Amino acid sequence: MRQLTDSQSQAVHHKDGPLLVLAGPGSGKTRVITHRIAFLIESGVRPYNICAITFTNKAAEEMRQRAYSFGSSAGAQISTFHSLCVRILRQYSTQAGIKPGFTVYDDSDQSKCVKEAIKKCELDTSSFAPSKMLNAISTLKNKLVDPETFKAEAYDFFSNKLSKVYSHYQQLLSERNGLDFDDLLMKVAFLIRDCTEVRDELNNRYKYLLIDEYQDTNHAQYTIAKYLASSHNNICAAGDPDQSIYRWRGADIKNILAFETDYPNAMVVKLEENFRSGESILRKADNLIAYNKNRKVKVLVPTKTEPGFVDVSGYSDEAQEAQMIAEQIRNLALKGVSLKDVAIFYRVNAMSRVIEEAFVRNNINYQIVRGVEFYRRKEIRDLLAYLKVLVNPDDEVSLLRIINTPSRGIGKVTLDKVKYFASVNGISMFDALGKAGQISTISKGTQAKLAVVHNMLVQFQKDASGKAAPIAERVFKESGLEKMLQAEGIEGENSLENVSELINAASKFDQQPAATVSEHGELVETNLLDFLQQISLFSDADAYDTSTECVALMTLHAAKGLEFDNVFIIGLEEGILPHERANISGDEDELEEERRLFFVGITRAKSALYISFAKYRTIRGQTLRSIPSQFLYELDRDFEKKQKPESYSDSQLEEYSDFEDQQEESEEFKTGQLVRHGSFGLGRVKKFVDMGANSIVQVQFNTGKTKSLMLKYANLTKVDN
Repeated sequence: MRQLTDSQSQAVHHKDGPLLVLAGPGSGKTRVITHRIAFLIESGVRPYNICAITFTNKAAEEMRQRAYSFGSSAGAQISTFHSLCVRILRQYSTQAGIKPGFTVYDDSDQSKCVKEAIKKCELDTSSFAPSKMLNAISTLKNKLVDPETFKAEAYDFFSNKLSKVYSHYQQLLSERNGLDFDDLLMKVAFLIRDCTEVRDELNNRYKYLLIDEYQDTNHAQYTIAKYLASSHNNICAAGDPDQSIYRWRGADIKNILAFETDYPNAMVVKLEENFRSGESILRKADNLIAYNKNRKVKVLVPTKTEPGFVDVSGYSDEAQEAQMIAEQIRNLALKGVSLKDVAIFYRVNAMSRVIEEAFVRNNINYQIVRGVEFYRRKEIRDLLAYLKVLVNPDDEVSLLRIINTPSRGIGKVTLDKVKYFASVNGISMFDALGKAGQISTISKGTQAKLAVVHNMLVQFQKDASGKAAPIAERVFKESGLEKMLQAEGIEGENSLENVSELINAASKFDQQPAATVSEHGELVETNLLDFLQQISLFSDADAYDTSTECVALMTLHAAKGLEFDNVFIIGLEEGILPHERANISGDEDELEEERRLFFVGITRAKSALYISFAKYRTIRGQTLRSIPSQFLYELDRDFEKKQKPESYSDSQLEEYSDFEDQQEESEEFKTGQLVRHGSFGLGRVKKFVDMGANSIVQVQFNTGKTKSLMLKYANLTKVDN
């Protein structure tokens, strides 16, 4: 175990009992986890008894490769939470009340199901938006609130309607043997909480539990971890409260902050040495995150000799910002910097458009890290739907997609009759296809067409338990999908290439060494079902191709876990970063999460960090005056004095100077002070952040909205109470 720092070595060599590893960015957290796996094995622990969990497939694969490089870790369970849950549910499907061949529904499939559930409740989708209902259901599942529990707790009009939609939605999933992403977690949490036999078996199997990114666990994941280690408490939680950025999808920072309360005898190790970034970058990150209260205090200690470079620039608008960034990147390329060592981060996906346009004009190659888009293409969804039906004939959503794809003259009226026949006879729609000859309301000719589809799928099913690529290729050719795309001529060429890429991906998956090992050390071969479930758990970060010579464009959330020599973070303006949601809600926890998100972005940079904001930005078609983000002042109170005047046009320089002259000289605005704003009207001060000339005041207005305003720009008038 050479080349480990003292703190890393301490974390690696702690064998039994709970361990909390507080790992700052770039501190070698993955290295510690993989070395710890090797140490456990060298000390006599069977790989079969080790389970390491992280949050993305990409991170899990990196961890597996590093662990395998030690030569002794084959057989350890290294996966994401969701992948682990899939395996547990397949092994204990009977105890969990599901069939082993279940389908994991993606966003599109979930949307179709919830729309159907809303319709069954006789509600209007314009008033009860499917996306809103799905988000609410997801929140409930992450909190381990099932439909029955929520029904008993529903207290108002919306929650009563949501309760009905939730119940119908779950019923539809059950009928189709489908699970959504949150079901994977919720069902495993309930299974190991309520079934002593299963819990004991899993505790005996996973005698050492290592959880990466513990700060991003939600209540369901926290519960799973708790019960997986309940008999031995050999749990190692590694993470950083300062990098908790998924509150919006249920992550609870309290899980890592309260680890020592949950496990009073826990050893705590801080990894503060940073092996990634230059000192100037780390100092900015430290300055920023110090404003957060919900954290474990630590200081990032640079180990690199290079100081690093930080530039904060303001531009007249987003077009100038994009063009100047393009020119900076061209200059870096002329100096020999590889484009794959450059990344641009933004708060929301829509901000990439103007950057893309500038890159096209300047002939700069780029890739947008939004990988799930590939799996949303029609031709890909069509082929995957065929494959899903083969492993789960109850998947009605997929079945309805492929019955008439390619066109076979089977219309909606016919399908409605098949669905009705299935419902009346208490059978699945797939089985109803096999009995098409008994559906008297359908003509003989159409019955024959339905029988052909059913027989074809039954023949395909004979190969469904084998490798993914051969059956995928067979289905593509024999189903008529290939001929359908070929008939589209030039327009179909891209689609054919996409399908070819999917089959290539399946082939690569088939060639991978088996990730699962039996208790007796035997490799468990992967199959089509494994491939489909891997795809269903695919995330944006998993699609990032590090080998291509192009600039990476991505959201700050997608940047988690990555690093680049040169990082550009755009849009440092109030309402963007921090997001307007934090301002409107007035929620201090929300604001702290936005600050953590910026912290994550900053600490991705190894050598150079470029931060920018615009005086004007077009949002939803309107060009609006922007206010520099309060985070810029937290990085450096004097940041405005360091701005380059040439960044602005003459008219904007004059306007900027006017704002400088409007600095508030009166005493600070105290909490509770009644104020008036020209646009927002009357309100009361909720909070005052004293930053000298750049002080921030948070006001809750009578309209119900809460705004964080920079005092010198806000033009607030005090009103006597």
